[in-house]
Amino acid sequence: MEINNIGTNAGVIWNLLNENGKLTETKLKKESGLAGAEFFAALGWLAREGKINVVVEEKGSKSCEYYTLNA
Repeated sequence: MEINNIGTNAGVIWNLLNENGKLTETKLKKESGLAGAEFFAALGWLAREGKINVVVEEKGSKSCEYYTLNA
């Protein structure tokens, strides 16, 4: 993983969330094309800047986590 690419990868995730509203981790990984450390480093970048939220929605007996942008 290139350290210099973390900000670029964070931009990819931010753009996906901006276009789609909310996405699950699985969908966000798939759409971004990022995996492993690159994906989580980019999420960490956005979290550190206060740009994302994790929203938990209850669906019956299951819960689902979504990533969204801060307003």
